Amino acid sequence: MAEDLLSGHEPTDYDASSIEVLEGLEPVRKRPGMYIGGTDERALHHLVAEVLDNSMDEAVAGHANRIEVELHADYAVTIRDNGRGIPIDPHPKFPGKSALEVILCTLHAGGKFSGDAYETSGGLHGVGASVVNALSDSMVVQVARNKEVYEQRFSRGVPLGPVAKVGQAPNRRGTTVTFHADEQIFGSHRFKPDRMLKMVRSKAYLFSGVEIRWKSAISDGVTPTEATFHFPGGLSDYLTETLGGASTYADKPFSGTVAFREKFNAAGKVEWAINWTPSRDGFIQSYCNTVPTPEGGTHEAGFWAAILKGIRAYGELINNKKAAQITRDDLITGGCALVSCFIREPEFVGQTKDRLATTEAQRLVEGAVRDHFDNWLAADTKSAGAILDFLVLRAEERLRRRQEKETQRKTATKKLRLPGKLVDCSSSVRDGTELFIVEGDSAGGSAKMARDRKTQALLPLRGKILNVLGAASSKLGTNAEISDLTQALGVGLGTKFNVDDLRYDKIIIMTDADVDGAHIAALLMTFFFTQMRPMIDTGHLYLACPPLYRLTQGAKRLYVADDAEKEKMMEKGLGGKGKIDVQRFKGLGEMDAKDLKETTMDPASRKLIRVTIDEDEPGETSDLVERLMGKKPELRFQYIQENARFVEELDV
Repeated sequence: MAEDLLSGHEPTDYDASSIEVLEGLEPVRKRPGMYIGGTDERALHHLVAEVLDNSMDEAVAGHANRIEVELHADYAVTIRDNGRGIPIDPHPKFPGKSALEVILCTLHAGGKFSGDAYETSGGLHGVGASVVNALSDSMVVQVARNKEVYEQRFSRGVPLGPVAKVGQAPNRRGTTVTFHADEQIFGSHRFKPDRMLKMVRSKAYLFSGVEIRWKSAISDGVTPTEATFHFPGGLSDYLTETLGGASTYADKPFSGTVAFREKFNAAGKVEWAINWTPSRDGFIQSYCNTVPTPEGGTHEAGFWAAILKGIRAYGELINNKKAAQITRDDLITGGCALVSCFIREPEFVGQTKDRLATTEAQRLVEGAVRDHFDNWLAADTKSAGAILDFLVLRAEERLRRRQEKETQRKTATKKLRLPGKLVDCSSSVRDGTELFIVEGDSAGGSAKMARDRKTQALLPLRGKILNVLGAASSKLGTNAEISDLTQALGVGLGTKFNVDDLRYDKIIIMTDADVDGAHIAALLMTFFFTQMRPMIDTGHLYLACPPLYRLTQGAKRLYVADDAEKEKMMEKGLGGKGKIDVQRFKGLGEMDAKDLKETTMDPASRKLIRVTIDEDEPGETSDLVERLMGKKPELRFQYIQENARFVEELDV
């Protein structure tokens, strides 16, 4: 192709045959990350969740009361329920195929769309079972219906034959799915019994009407190889077990279940349990239709709104004026909560369903919980008084610390020797302030013009920061970039780090959208992970998301993050007139202040990624950092070899 261009001839091999059309389940194998969030251990275990959710939907709908989950010696997984069984009769739209084959081999095919087969369901998009099929080198589905057993086998999303009758089942009904994850996709990752058991147990808590049996042929020495879970008390039992022997402000948790149709004439229900303890940090675990939503969403917002309004109203009732100072943050401190809602046709952010987006859920949950919380507080004045006193103390402590911070920040520039290249903000309080760590002076120039002077500060870095994993501790104190960074943040390193000394609310790494920029971001994240870990744990570290392209068509302008999105918009058009002009930003320095503000710095229009550590597997994060950033190049090489197959495009 280079020769054609050099010789002045147009390349002639780009025609209709060059356009790739992905059929059936090919898109899933080509881009597994779009459907299950990646190809790591978390994504692997998501396969189990997808199949288990379908069985849970049968149980919640009242058609099943028993589910069996089995991990085999070859790491295959079997999930069996005693529900109605997937239909095996010919599908009306595809007369030559059974409904079973259509469901397992077609994206967006299932019984969850119309809302007729299931009032509420966790397997929402009709892609769950088919995605598991596409990413398994072997899948066997057995259906017991009408006293007969039918079976169909698949490999990598392709049926190995039609549905076949394989026997009689006079006393059995339901669906059995056995699958083996494809090593071409997931490499050396394997199912872990402890992680699977946690998932199984939480599902049993989430629906008191189901019994789940667990069996594993693989032993890790800790996880039981057989167990049965059935919790008639639901989330209240779950919370009591989670808190163990910790002292609590209420003798019994505030818990309950409310069907929405009782008050709002809507399908679904909400179940909750919450208590406060001085013994541990607070947490909330939320679920929608038995699917965990670790990033929360509208149901969580509705729950906290009900609790906050309820506790403030109770304070006003007993003439405690300080109750008005309580905020949601005070509630979460020491507040241990579980919330599970069941709603019809929920909307999630992404296929992995980490966050609930259904707007209506906030109103339904808040309305259902609020009345019950008011009644609970009035009926148990001892617990209500203890909880209110605790929350008022938290609010007073928060306000006191905030005042101290204001005083500290006002005199900080006098006390601290701030680095000369730091462009500080003018705000006297930490809340709402941001420090952008940018690479180079050119990017710093645009950012300086684009920033909000009151709340946004800038620290330009010249060159790449020291790789702290490969450096001696003596080097850290003498490295200029690290010295500037710690001075700007107002904190010490390692054991001397105190998150309360942090001078800014958000620390935002803003680097170019290229290989060098990614490397600088990786070095900075490694530095913060090893030297200022509490900053990540408390949610202060973020990555900016600058666009790669600006597309202009007439008066219409659009920013896109990558090549795939650019191609999609080029094909679709922006809705303007004339040819689409494409501007590629090779670096932040090429963006004018208006572009940079609109896309990357303005809180109203930008997108930020918060840097987090997987709470379930914190050790894996440390291992990954060591492999990628440590002193041993052979570990880095091994990781690249193991994961190179997942990289389909390189933009060098």
